[in-house]
Amino acid sequence: MTAAWDNKQMAPAPTSRSMLRSSRVKAAAIAGMIALLAAATWFTPPHAIELHNVLHHLNFLPFMMAGMIFGWRGAAKAIAFSALIQAPVIARHWSRWPMDAKDQILEFSIFASAGVIAGLLSDRERIQRMKVESTKRELEDVYTELRENVEKMKKTERLSAAGQLAASLAHEIRNPLASISGAAGILKRGNASTGNQQECLGILEKESQRLNKLLTNFLDFARPRLPRYQRCDPGAIIRSVIVLARHTAIRQQVEVLDELPQRLPALDCDGEQMKQVLLNVLLNAIQATQSGGCVIVRALATGANLSIEVRDEGCGMSFAELEKIFEPFFTTKEAGTGLGLAVAANIVEQHGGLIRAANNPDHGMTFYIELPLERAQRAVAS
Repeated sequence: MTAAWDNKQMAPAPTSRSMLRSSRVKAAAIAGMIALLAAATWFTPPHAIELHNVLHHLNFLPFMMAGMIFGWRGAAKAIAFSALIQAPVIARHWSRWPMDAKDQILEFSIFASAGVIAGLLSDRERIQRMKVESTKRELEDVYTELRENVEKMKKTERLSAAGQLAASLAHEIRNPLASISGAAGILKRGNASTGNQQECLGILEKESQRLNKLLTNFLDFARPRLPRYQRCDPGAIIRSVIVLARHTAIRQQVEVLDELPQRLPALDCDGEQMKQVLLNVLLNAIQATQSGGCVIVRALATGANLSIEVRDEGCGMSFAELEKIFEPFFTTKEAGTGLGLAVAANIVEQHGGLIRAANNPDHGMTFYIELPLERAQRAVAS
């Protein structure tokens, strides 16, 4: 009898042993309740009319339970089972209380209808839940596929970037190698004058240094070291960089103006890496400014960040050039490697900051560096 309660048609998937066992236990409980009510009604004395009514009305419970748990089919089976075992009880009392028995049959029909309606509503809710779960599984599958595609795209993008980087590096190395090869060929023939020999040696030394600088910058960009954080005075760092760049500024006949406040809050950073960033930006600004111009360095603490500005009086850049300014090997200078600003951007990003460049309203351009005063990953690093 308990197997009849298993509503297999409504199951969203093959029922596991535990679920089947649970369904059987629930079906047995409902069948037992119906049988217990029938037995109690049978053995209750005929004159205990109020107790008969209470037991009769309690039939409402198993019908509703069957409908809510097993759907309208389960409710119908519960009703049929109850009618089967209640028939002898109704027949027993029919001759004694015909009106009461008819009322009980009417109420029994109402209870049965309520159970079937509850079952229909339960089936409807179950179908909706199955649709939601099916949609959820489909969305999870789509999300998994999307995530895999994104990872593939990232991998493809990294390989593409590596290929472009290698191509750019090969292009940058070719020119110094050509100069070295030409100078070495002249020296090898042995018929060069003393002046030509000195010139060739100078070319070899200069181009070798250029190659060494190029490879050093490339390694700094491709394999950057992790910052070694410590509490630093940003004002002292900026002023030391200005001192380092002043020789280049004097040679370019460019004035570097220090518009720093007397005191700035302490900054969590790698002091040496910050000097590398600022020196690179400042030298670019000095080289972009023509003789007689000036470069202005400003710094300001705004909330939890430190803002540093380096403003030059050069000719600025086009919109297309500004978009590529931090890309590796992009440069507008003849002797530039195109890696200095890319390395600087990597360092600032490792510090959780942001670096950008924009043209000034009048002329020249300004580099903006935003750095968090306190390191958010302190707990992670420790």
